Amino acid sequence: MLVDKFDRTVDYLRVSVTERCNFRCQYCMPEKPFSWVPKENLLSFEELFAFIKVAIDEGVKKIRITGGEPLLREDLDVFIKMIHDYKPDVDLAMTTNAFLLKGAAQKLYDAGLRRLNVSVDSLKPDVAEKIAQKDVLTQVLAGIDEALKVGLKVKVNMVPMRGVNDGEILDILEYCKDRGMVVRFIEYMENVHAHSDVKGLDSEELLSIIGSRYAYEDEGFDGHSPSHYYKLGDGYEFGIIEPHKDDFCKKCNRIRLTAEGQLIPCLYFDEAMSIKDAVKRGDIKTAALILKEVVKNKPEKNRWSDPDGEHSKRAFYETGG
Repeated sequence: MLVDKFDRTVDYLRVSVTERCNFRCQYCMPEKPFSWVPKENLLSFEELFAFIKVAIDEGVKKIRITGGEPLLREDLDVFIKMIHDYKPDVDLAMTTNAFLLKGAAQKLYDAGLRRLNVSVDSLKPDVAEKIAQKDVLTQVLAGIDEALKVGLKVKVNMVPMRGVNDGEILDILEYCKDRGMVVRFIEYMENVHAHSDVKGLDSEELLSIIGSRYAYEDEGFDGHSPSHYYKLGDGYEFGIIEPHKDDFCKKCNRIRLTAEGQLIPCLYFDEAMSIKDAVKRGDIKTAALILKEVVKNKPEKNRWSDPDGEHSKRAFYETGG
């Protein structure tokens, strides 16, 4: 079992298989062009799997595949099957923008994946294009439909932005409600890579908008999830993720592994330790020691709630957000 110095059990590993993405979302990606990490610098699926086995053996029970956009990495379903075959009862999930999902959904399900988180920031083609800087909506919605068809459970994430998509909060809630998908509204997390004009809405504003049409009850937090959940009168639940409050961190049970082998204890901070050399030389004992050291040094909380409004330097496209 992996336990940090704040007595939090860490049993959730998010694995980024690539930093590459086919979107350039305003709240995530740099405004200026930049160079991707060369493919040869990335750990192979076999090397990532070697570390994942260590993590599972140490007590990790949930693994989420992320990116960048994970579906850009070839043979992703083979990698997922490797994990599923090693420990079939591990909770396997993935975060995706769904642009390539329609053609991949059945293979992912057959490999052992059962759950997806999909970003849907607008249901208007022109607004979706403005956010992603690419014409994406038709393929995203088709990907979601296919995922539901093959039996994958889908949650939707939306980042509401002032003057961009803040008029669609109810529309997206109802789109998800009609399809039996949970929607989670995520407060914008300030970071130095985002477009300089992005301004988010806080939870009080979101609840005010939803409350203008629906009565709701506060359901609180569900286990280790960062989502604060609310229930409508008909039983439908939606969530709000509030990084600007300490509740975001108090029960955090996760660490992150980048495609280059950086093991990260907290989304906000730049601090990390590399397992790359140990894994490449097959030194599993050292990889396990690094894992334990990273967990031990996991910070108590992020600094988005600090009065100075500090911005994270973390590149979310490297760590899956």
